[in-house]
Amino acid sequence: MNDTDRLIAIEDIRRVMARYVYNADHHRFEDLAGLFTPDGTFTPYKPDGSMWMRMEGREGIATSIGSRNIPGDVLIHHLFSDEIDVESENTARGTWAMEDIVNRVEREEKAVGPDGAPVPMGMHGFGHYHGRFVKIAGTWYIAELKQTRLRIDFTY
Repeated sequence: MNDTDRLIAIEDIRRVMARYVYNADHHRFEDLAGLFTPDGTFTPYKPDGSMWMRMEGREGIATSIGSRNIPGDVLIHHLFSDEIDVESENTARGTWAMEDIVNRVEREEKAVGPDGAPVPMGMHGFGHYHGRFVKIAGTWYIAELKQTRLRIDFTY
């Protein structure tokens, strides 16, 4: 792979992740999930390193993310300082520093989780996205995305 092809691949992958955060912020969860391979995975982790959840497949990703957010919730995602390694013409890995802010609209009743604990009305998080990407029929997709956290501040 020559330098020009490598730089084009890097820019294409940056644009995939830019679409990912744009779609998240605009509640376009089907479009967000369409950036993944059909069997792609998304796994967010808690700041202590334990797995928060694992989402598999486009439908599973769209349903899981969409069920946690309702119209009126404000979602803000920022990506910084990407480092993308193109491994071949069709495979790459990348890491992005990230920050996200979630502000939920007021609900009639305060939501509670399965453990009976209150669900936060807001969140400000910091961490990294770690992605594995594949190129299929000329288009880059997310095959695997992990989100690791350095810190999360909740508001109730």
